[in-house]
Amino acid sequence: MAQIASEMVLRLADDASVQHVGDGAVVLLARSGQLYTCNGTTEAFLDKVDGARSLDQIVVLLSDEFEVDKDTLDQDMAALAAELVSEGILADPAA
Repeated sequence: MAQIASEMVLRLADDASVQHVGDGAVVLLARSGQLYTCNGTTEAFLDKVDGARSLDQIVVLLSDEFEVDKDTLDQDMAALAAELVSEGILADPAA
C-alpha cells in the first residue's frame, strides 16, 4: 500500500465520482463499474479532496469538524488515503 505523506495533494481519480446518499456516499469507478459505499467519515474526507489541498490541510479541516485529536486523525486519514489510492478512488499522488 502506498505511503501518503502529509504534504501530498490529493485528488479523485479521473474516472471516480462521489454521490451523496442518505447518511453517507457512494463512489462509482466508471472504468470498472465498481460501486463503493462510504461511511460518514469517508464522505467528509472525500468532500475535502479537491486536487488543491494536501492531506495535512484536509486533516486540519476534519479535526475542526469532528473535534478529534489531530495526531490520531493524521494516522487514520493517511491510512484511509492509502487505501483509497490502492482501490483506484484517489489518484496516486506519487505518480
